[in-house]
Amino acid sequence: MAYTATVIPVMIASPGDVAEERQVIREMIHEWNDINSARSKVMLTPIGWETHTSPELGVRPQKLINQRLLVDCDLLIGVFWTRLGSPTGNEASGTVEEIHRHLNAGKPAMIYFSSKPVAPESLDREQYESLKLFKTECMQKGLIESFNDLSDFKDKVRRQLSIIISSSPYLSSLISTINNSPYANTSQSLPESNLSADALSLLKLACVDDSGTIYVIRHLGGTDIQAGNQSFGGSSAREVARWEGALNELLSFDYVIERGAKGQMYYVTHKGWTFLESLNE
Repeated sequence: MAYTATVIPVMIASPGDVAEERQVIREMIHEWNDINSARSKVMLTPIGWETHTSPELGVRPQKLINQRLLVDCDLLIGVFWTRLGSPTGNEASGTVEEIHRHLNAGKPAMIYFSSKPVAPESLDREQYESLKLFKTECMQKGLIESFNDLSDFKDKVRRQLSIIISSSPYLSSLISTINNSPYANTSQSLPESNLSADALSLLKLACVDDSGTIYVIRHLGGTDIQAGNQSFGGSSAREVARWEGALNELLSFDYVIERGAKGQMYYVTHKGWTFLESLNE
């Protein structure tokens, strides 16, 4: 069924050595849409220099990216491994320029640094030293997240994408403003009454006993999400995505909080217990 949605362009900012990571970001954006878009009336669209630019002479390449792509993006996801990128004349690299301009506009950014092993002889030392300096700059601003491999990266982007969409004042204000316009068919973004059936089931199962606990168990065969006496996900990637999406909903509404290492254990918050009790009144 057709529906009206607020479209949020997401800039994928990265140098050329992280093609696999860029693809993961696109996959996680599409997965978020599949799980959340119809309910939240919000749709994310990935934007990147490798898919949204064309050759043009006479203009600084980065200026074209800034003017035609970056300026319209409301969220930026940046990822690095061993390279910072080529200098633009204004900044240490095009990716750095994109990040700085985006942040200076008051918009949210998610910045990731890969810790994947790399052959020493393949390193461009100058690039790597420049990257370390930029990483230090980002750490001082509290912007970064590290990951060990593509699976770890996928898990973190999947979980943190939902969190930033619901917790960023900029995005919340943007969505609320558009959805409250005379032309919108929804009154506000991500209303609590729109909690999906899966998320509500997960919350109810976690509260079957007083522990209020949800476990995420990752193993070679897949991922199990356990609440109460039931387990979801398993070896089906689609089912895992479905129930991780439900868990991310609960996180975005502050109904659960992560307490275990590496996203393995979650506890129902006071807000979560109160919300569930209100349904029974």
